[in-house]
This record gives sequence, C-alpha cells and structure tokens, in this order.
Amino acid sequence: MTIQTGIGKKVAYKKELVAWGTQAVAAGGRYLRRVTSDIDLSKDTYTSNEIVTTYQISDFRHGGRKVSGGIQGELSPGAYFDFMQTAMRRDFAAVTAISSVSLTLAAGSALNGVAAWNLTRNDAGNWYTGGVRVGSVIRLSVGSLNAANINKNLIVMAMTSATVLVVIPLNGVALVAEGPIVTCTITMTGMVTYTPTTAQTNDSYSIEHVYADITQSEVFTGCRVSGLDIALPPTGISTCAVSFMGKDVVTGTTAYFTTPTAASTKGVVAAVNGVVKVATIPVGILTGLSIKVDSGMTVGSVVGSIYTPDVFAGRVNVTGQFTAYFDGVTNRDAFLNETEIGLAGVFASNNTATSDFISFVMPRVKLGGATKSDGEQGLILTCPFQALYNSDGSVSDGDENTTLWIQDSNSTMA
Repeated sequence: MTIQTGIGKKVAYKKELVAWGTQAVAAGGRYLRRVTSDIDLSKDTYTSNEIVTTYQISDFRHGGRKVSGGIQGELSPGAYFDFMQTAMRRDFAAVTAISSVSLTLAAGSALNGVAAWNLTRNDAGNWYTGGVRVGSVIRLSVGSLNAANINKNLIVMAMTSATVLVVIPLNGVALVAEGPIVTCTITMTGMVTYTPTTAQTNDSYSIEHVYADITQSEVFTGCRVSGLDIALPPTGISTCAVSFMGKDVVTGTTAYFTTPTAASTKGVVAAVNGVVKVATIPVGILTGLSIKVDSGMTVGSVVGSIYTPDVFAGRVNVTGQFTAYFDGVTNRDAFLNETEIGLAGVFASNNTATSDFISFVMPRVKLGGATKSDGEQGLILTCPFQALYNSDGSVSDGDENTTLWIQDSNSTMA
C-alpha cells in the first residue's frame, strides 16, 4: 500500500479570472514554496435532537461546505507576491524610474549612531511626486556617479523637504560625497503595493494540492486571502503565513494545472539582515517584530444551497507587536502619551549591496502597551501596536495615504 508523503506533495495556484469560485483554467498556474499547507474542506454538521425510545441518536446530516486553512512558509522576496497584493487589495505595480536628475550626495547627521546621507535634487522636480516614500528602497545609477554610490540599496529614512532625502545603505557600506551629478536615474527597486483608498481589488484563487505518490489531486476553489502574518524574530528565519477562506474542492486522479511555472528561488530572509525604523530613527535594539493583516473575511449561509454565496471582504486591519531592549523612554512615552509614530522594516535575503529584499511600511501607528520584563538579563519592552489609515500623506512628510505598504524587489518572482 502506498501512503502519500508530505515531501511528495506539491502546491500550485492560479488566480480565478472568470468569477469567484469558478475553477481557474488548467493551463498555467505557479508552484508555491511552503513549509506546510493545511487548506482543506469542512462542512457544517447537524445532529438530530429527536427523542426516540431506543435512547440513541437517529440521524446526523451534513450542511454548508467551506474551505479554510493556510499556507505557512519562510519569507522570501517574490515567494508570496500574489497573496501579499491580494491582502493589500491592490496589485503590485512598478514605480517609474526618475531620470535626468541633478543630484548631490553629502554626509548627513548620524541617526542613532548610523551614518546617514542627504540626497538633494538640484533640478525642478521633487521626490514625492516621483513616487519616492519614506521607508522605500531606491538605487542610484547613470550619470558620472562614483562607483561606490551606484546600485546600492538605499533606505529612505526621512524626507526633510520635497527635494532632500535622508538615506542609509541597507548593508551599512558607506557612500561617497559628490555632486552635483547631472542626468542621474533613481529607481525604486521592484514593485510596490498598498491598501488604496479607492478601486480595491478582491481576488480569489484556485489552489491545488497534488498528491503524486497516490495520483490524487484536490483543487480548492474560491480561495480569498483572509489574513497575512509576518514574523521577524531576532534569530532564525523570518516566516510568512497566509490564511484563506474559500468555496469548495474539486478532486481528480491527475494534476489539474498542466503547465505551472516553477516556484521562486530567491534566498529566505533573516531579520538580522535589515533595518527597522521607528519614527525617523534606525533601531538596533529590537528583539522581534510581527505584523498581522486581517482582511475581515466572512462567509454566509443560504437556504437551498450548500455553498456560501461569496467570501465577503471586511476592513483591512493591520496590527502587530515589537519587542525591544528597554534603553530609554522614547517607546514607553509614545504609549503613555498616545503619540503616533511611523514604523518600517526592510529585510534582505543576504548582506550584499544589491540584495533582494522586502519592506513593510506603516506611516501611522499607535502603541497599545509598553510592558517591561524583569530578571537577570537586559530588560525587554513589549509594545503591541495598531496601524491606522494615514489620511495626511503629503510632500512634506513623504508618506502614502494608506495603513501599510509593501515593496518587494523580486517583481518577476524568479
């Protein structure tokens, strides 16, 4: 007797383009990296309450069907690209490179002991209308730039005016002061998504479990992203968990998707390779960061059908928690005084200047606590937070009108 193994199981998916719950066409699709995938069908069940002289239960019935579960994986640029944009309700999109810029690079004031650099535009344009945001990662190219300044991942820590950016290199390697350099090009690496104020998407997927050892297939239809959980521990590999709610399952004896594209192959992310920014300051004392996106999805029940009529979308609710060594009163007082802060993290798959990366930026955050540990150790401050809609994104602060935006360097998912 052959027993299916987990290592012999494959997971593939494809967006449903015809209608919610209608199985995506078989051609195409993409294999998915995973640690586990526990998506499955469940049914409501009803036990008869009828009283009978046998003193026993006389009947048991099945009711409405629904799909639930999730995919747990290790965070990697491009690996969960589709599901992240679905959680945000806006497709990833490239930001047009800014060309023909006259640029001056100069050393700026250190940020919490980290060397920072000012990038000043000497032309008529401004950074904000060009698509640059605080927390984004940019690269410089073209023109007669010094080789030490070309194509490095630079994190935008602040926008002190419409023409001046404060940046630090993601891998900590120094830049070189120079300028003005004419005809430079500034590229926002990869693609960006965020929860928009209008024209929100509401995508669904057909997700297949292929059981090759026993020649079986299960295609779960109507799968909408109900949640996204990002965990960035101080040691070990960062993780991404995507939860789903869907409609039904279609079974078969051969794989349904006929020509799936290979899964992405980029390196996984460890949170030690990156920068976390609280307000405008890079923080080197965080001991953990988690971000949770709850899409508020619900299902319904109707008379005359075993299926929910849809998986209904709710608000995008972004919460999380960070822990940090208790080295001062800044974070504690932000909680005590209900002070709003910005929170951003950029995390790379290696420590090179051009590493692939993923960034998460929340322009407007309020802390919900600031509890402290005790014992024979460095004391840890635990700060749960609620991210809020940033209604006043503008040229002056360099923020987007959103709760959360994500930049993924691996826009091709290769």
